[in-house]
Amino acid sequence: MRIKWFSGIRVVGLVMVLLYHFYITQFSGGFVGVDVFFTFSGFLITALFIDELQKKGTIDLLGFYRRRLVRIFPPLLLAVLVSMVFTLLVGKDFVADIGKQIAAALGFTTNYFEIANGGSYENNFFPHLFVHTWSLAVEVHFYLIWGLLVSLLGRSISRSDMDERLKLSRFRALISLLSLLFLVITFLTMFLRAFGLAEYSPIYFSSVSHSFPFFIGSFLATLTGVKNVPKNFTRRVAKWSTKQTLIVFFSSMAVLVILGLFLNFTQRFTYLFGFLLASLATAVMIYAARILHEQTPNIQEPKVLTFFADISYGMYLFHWPLFTIFSNKINNNYLAVVLTLVLSIVLAALSYYILEPLVVGKSPKLFDWDLHWNWRYAGIPLAVVGTLLLGTTVTVAAGAPKMTSLEQQLWTSHLQQDEDALRDMRELVDQKKATEYQMKKGVSVIGDSVTLGVRQAILDQITDSRVDAAGGRRLEQANAVMAKQQKKKLLREYVIISCGTNTFSDYEQRIKELINDLEPGHKLIFVTPFDGRADETWDSQKLANFERTLPDKYDFITIADWNKIAAEHMEIFVGSDTTHFAGNPEGEKLYLEMLQKAIAEAKAKPVKSNQD
Repeated sequence: MRIKWFSGIRVVGLVMVLLYHFYITQFSGGFVGVDVFFTFSGFLITALFIDELQKKGTIDLLGFYRRRLVRIFPPLLLAVLVSMVFTLLVGKDFVADIGKQIAAALGFTTNYFEIANGGSYENNFFPHLFVHTWSLAVEVHFYLIWGLLVSLLGRSISRSDMDERLKLSRFRALISLLSLLFLVITFLTMFLRAFGLAEYSPIYFSSVSHSFPFFIGSFLATLTGVKNVPKNFTRRVAKWSTKQTLIVFFSSMAVLVILGLFLNFTQRFTYLFGFLLASLATAVMIYAARILHEQTPNIQEPKVLTFFADISYGMYLFHWPLFTIFSNKINNNYLAVVLTLVLSIVLAALSYYILEPLVVGKSPKLFDWDLHWNWRYAGIPLAVVGTLLLGTTVTVAAGAPKMTSLEQQLWTSHLQQDEDALRDMRELVDQKKATEYQMKKGVSVIGDSVTLGVRQAILDQITDSRVDAAGGRRLEQANAVMAKQQKKKLLREYVIISCGTNTFSDYEQRIKELINDLEPGHKLIFVTPFDGRADETWDSQKLANFERTLPDKYDFITIADWNKIAAEHMEIFVGSDTTHFAGNPEGEKLYLEMLQKAIAEAKAKPVKSNQD
């Protein structure tokens, strides 16, 4: 039984994810589209379990697992194989360690693969082509565990001597309580852990902390359902007018749009309340759509809506690797979006209407139209195409590097940095290089991965310089490094702080702590952070604006405005992400010129005194 208007919910979730990936600065909270899918999936699976118990008196767990596998795995495998062909268009940085990514995707463990490897949904140097399958992994984990628990409950209920109607009522009640229990546990896991984390990807990817939307959906299923619905729901259908139902449906949709416009992946609010609000809004949409189905018996769902709902899963699988490749290859985001959409629609439709029916031995069908083709003769060409796709995938994976060129450069810089630390220890008591405050002359640079990428160039071009940089470093970590160097008398006269791309909303507090903790005798230079995806709502951009105000308050502070310079020279990021330019000679030149200019400006300024 297909419920009309449920297609609208699937399409809303898909559009939100697409807008997020295509236009992240304009639709920064579109990632909650995944939570729309999670909530709807929890509802649908649980409602179907209830219907199955009512119809058959038991739940076929193995049958459920088989149906899910057949629905999920063929499109996933096709997406992986096709995507690997398109990687031939781009450099090897995009397929670095691709074999492990493929294994994680096909093994439904991408979420924990990303956690284990320190991955971030937004901040990888080169986006993993299959990072989006993290949500598929979470969904499969839900199916495995929830399916087992519900089937055990169904088995215990079916063996009882109760009346059939009472059995179903008891089953609904138990599912409802179990859903609420898991909802509270998993939501609190995300809520409480959000206070102790500076990087939120571990709780975003986790199957434990990010599974509460499923249980919101499963709880809703006990209140409504698909075929079998309780009396309270039937009475609600009679009480609501169609106009009221439409107002509720579109109001909850509006809430999702607002969340998509204003939520941000790096804001704590998103993890405390954002995902919960998105899931609750989706639950309201589901409830309203289920009522609307009953209220519109003579109205058919538009076929275009049904079509995009049918292929929504396939489009989700295909769009991310294709867009990652096209947006790198084509210096035109609009064209990359169009190509991605066209190919994703075609490939997803082929998968849903042709490949998936063939896998289960059915005749391909488009809507209600049987495609009467003689598929016996399609076996050989399909086998040839499959062999070519598999061969390309194996070839690309076998020749893929273990690390991207940027990661290799950063790794080398880390080793050289360790050598510099030993050299500094040997020079610790070199009074010839000391200022009147008894500190080493020269420049100490404390930075993140951007700085690490140009570390050697800084050492070559800036006299008496020392660089301590690390990927993902935040302001509070930079302060800890500075404090450690001060304690060991290694911090030099000029202190350059080049962190902030990974900042959070407490940036003002972190900056003030760093300024206060800096000992007298130093001159401080802040490098404003740059992220090409950021708009004025991003914390990194707010930090850059805040840092520009500091010289007016502190006469020993100078600003090296990389945020402004980089924005005027986006060509240095071609072939990389929009944050790192390591290996680009023009980028290194601009960065060094900026630092040298800032140091020259700082020379005319006083050092920090005991009164500051």
